[in-house]
Amino acid sequence: MPIKIPDTLPAYAELAKENIFVMDEGRAFRQDIRPLRIAILNLMPTKKSTELQLLRMLSNTPLQIDITLVIPASHESTHTSHEYLERFYKRFTEIEDECFDGLIVTGAPLEKIEYEQVDYWEELCRIFDWAETHVFSTLYICWASLAGLYHHYGIEKVQFPEKRSGIYVYKNLEPTEPLMRGLDDVFRMPQSRYATVRREEIDAIDDLKIVADSDDGDLGIIISNKGRIFITGHLEYDRSTLNDEYNRDVGKGLGPKEPENYYDEGTPVLTWRSYATLIFTNWVNYYVYQCTPFDINEVRTTKENMI
Repeated sequence: MPIKIPDTLPAYAELAKENIFVMDEGRAFRQDIRPLRIAILNLMPTKKSTELQLLRMLSNTPLQIDITLVIPASHESTHTSHEYLERFYKRFTEIEDECFDGLIVTGAPLEKIEYEQVDYWEELCRIFDWAETHVFSTLYICWASLAGLYHHYGIEKVQFPEKRSGIYVYKNLEPTEPLMRGLDDVFRMPQSRYATVRREEIDAIDDLKIVADSDDGDLGIIISNKGRIFITGHLEYDRSTLNDEYNRDVGKGLGPKEPENYYDEGTPVLTWRSYATLIFTNWVNYYVYQCTPFDINEVRTTKENMI
């Protein structure tokens, strides 16, 4: 089954060209089923490419998914036009009375800034708390995973000596965990971040479990018993995303290290897409579809009983 998005969203035409089944609102209305409602809180400056990447991941499940694109009300984007945001996005204040089966919170290039210095941090904390009663399962990506761990558990981020950029191998520590089902013993994941969290702080919290790590001790995926998924990398990235970020940083004179395990004779090689697809599909199936109530409004009651 497809994802349901406005047929005027630029990602619609791009996904259709890739032979990915997308559905406009008219056709979806004629189908007598309840689609899953998934909100994407897009904090990335490159909103259009991030939309496309995440919609591509969500399109590979057998379920109809109704997508709502969301941005904070307290922050004005400088990289995406006001007209585009007004047309395709909703401010959080417009949807805070609604319930969703799932929420994805994207990364953001903010790891060198203290959380409280982020101009929309107060609202983001309110969104995190809102999700506890209005969303069945939340998926946090990259910076959002660090921010979520800090907000929910008080876990501080730790800066790397240099940016962790490239494609890294992670071990599947919990092959029977629903999110990790079907994955090989090892899998690849793109990373593009300046900070991490300490393993001992995660291990000290009963609600958290590390399900993927690397040989050099980096934590890849952490899950909680409350439907929260923290993915420190960017499984959704396209083939060229790391290359684009690298060239951007070179252009800014930052002297970045070349992304590791990524180029073959100067050409980016896509080696993580199948793992990414499976993890996103497992999240939608096991953490959302199999558990969320049929009546979307019962999410509040269900989550309150889980907390």
